[in-house]
Amino acid sequence: MQIFLESVDRAIWDVVLNGLFVPVNVVNDVQEPKPFSQWTVDENRCAQYDVKAKNIILSALTLDEFYMISVYTSAPEMWKILRVTHEGTEDVKRARKNLLIQGYEMFRMQQG
Repeated sequence: MQIFLESVDRAIWDVVLNGLFVPVNVVNDVQEPKPFSQWTVDENRCAQYDVKAKNIILSALTLDEFYMISVYTSAPEMWKILRVTHEGTEDVKRARKNLLIQGYEMFRMQQG
């Protein structure tokens, strides 16, 4: 998926990894989201990367996956759910790794 996103624009993959761009105004040292009507052309272009990323991700999914993640509002959220679904959480990955190591050690013992 990374290749598809980067092939359109490298900034799209950056949005998936680092989060979407939200233009802000600073008022009394407090950041507030800027109203859409005040966005500059560059701010609008940067915000569009998330929209493009969501479109590409949703276009590449099965129908079941589409319904599972279409409720999320940003590409990073969608990507996180897809990663956990297909790769598992860190605990699951660690358990799989340990199981493979244990299986390999049992195999070596049987061969030796």
